[in-house]
Amino acid sequence: MLEDRPYLISRVFESTSEQESNWHYLAYHFHEASDSKKRLLNEELGEEQGEQEDRGKRKKSLHQPETPDIADMEWHLDNSDDQKSDEEYSDPNYFNRLTRDMLVSCLVLLSRSNYGAVASVNRVFRSMIWSGELYRRRRQLGITEHWVYFSCNALEWEAYDPYRGRWVAVPKMPPSPTESFTLSDKESLAVGTELLVFGREVNSYIVLRYSILTNSWSPGVVMNSPRCLFGSSSLGGKAIVAGGTNGPATLSSAELYDCETKTWETLPTMNRARRMCSGVFMDGKFYVIGGMTSDNEVLTCGEEYDLEQRSWRLIPNMSAGLNGASGAPPLVAVVNNELYAAHYADKEVMKYNKENNTWVRLGKLPERSDSVNGWGLAFRACGERLIVIGGQRGSQGGMIELNSWIPDGGPPKWNIIANKHSGNFVFNCAVMGC
Repeated sequence: MLEDRPYLISRVFESTSEQESNWHYLAYHFHEASDSKKRLLNEELGEEQGEQEDRGKRKKSLHQPETPDIADMEWHLDNSDDQKSDEEYSDPNYFNRLTRDMLVSCLVLLSRSNYGAVASVNRVFRSMIWSGELYRRRRQLGITEHWVYFSCNALEWEAYDPYRGRWVAVPKMPPSPTESFTLSDKESLAVGTELLVFGREVNSYIVLRYSILTNSWSPGVVMNSPRCLFGSSSLGGKAIVAGGTNGPATLSSAELYDCETKTWETLPTMNRARRMCSGVFMDGKFYVIGGMTSDNEVLTCGEEYDLEQRSWRLIPNMSAGLNGASGAPPLVAVVNNELYAAHYADKEVMKYNKENNTWVRLGKLPERSDSVNGWGLAFRACGERLIVIGGQRGSQGGMIELNSWIPDGGPPKWNIIANKHSGNFVFNCAVMGC
């Protein structure tokens, strides 16, 4: 995890309310910090190239050169006084001495906040980022940074980077041909390097896809059995959606999405049809929790899907008391393979006991966590932290607040990590880890 590399990511959860562009700010900061970050790899690896040439005269090396120390690279980034032209460093041939694997090995250790600027160095770097190659390698190495994406206004999204304590601008969603999509209920899901937003357009279902690779929105792939009001969760580059509604029908079907292939795979059906449910991954398995039947019966059971066995197991009373007939779907999140829930009626945090299938009350939600029967409040896992996003409307308008707590076995101790003037009702929220 990048949290273990403090020289790569500046102060964790540093407080700031400054809003910055994901691309433009990074490109400016990138060149301001050192006359050009384009010399980042050259300074460290130039000497190594000379050593390779000397060795090559004696005997061709059987091993790949050792990856340079990233801490030293960051030091050079902040202290270099070389004055070389941008033209010289922007020439792709300037990096030809480095193998592509070495470049990737170095770049995966940088914060993804820097990738927009890295892409501006030359075509080679740009292709590594836009193709998703760096993110695939990070996934293989278990390197993950979690950013929080949420929407408090129709067609508008914002992102927060807790590692840099920075707001990141997200392009506005493309305008809807009609008001149907803008006004319809929407679900969101972050998987791999994508943010998927599901909604309806007149009589059809549509999906809009935001890619952090290109910082842009585009049409996404509709499910084999389109739906809304479903439960969902992601694990790496794959996600599962289960239940929901298609017209008047409440569904028991489920589908798996692969962000690499942009395809949906139909999975075995659940034991119970349900809508207004929630989904999480825990211990490598997918769980759908709570929901309602087509007769508006509140379900207290959950179901576990084993990806290897491709089978569902019914778990009675798994979500007892977590949601009501007029309330939001269960507000649940998993941190370190432990399941937590926000009981919005009592404003309390609960933890699930896997051994005896019961819930234990831990303590209170943050003070400013108002909701309308759970609607308008976000409760998410963000790496090793639980995040609560909500707010209150005051005399000067709405204020959104992000609270964080690292579960430690005791009562919650919430810390405000960010706040800003915004709509005080959270319509959708997703955490992207990549």
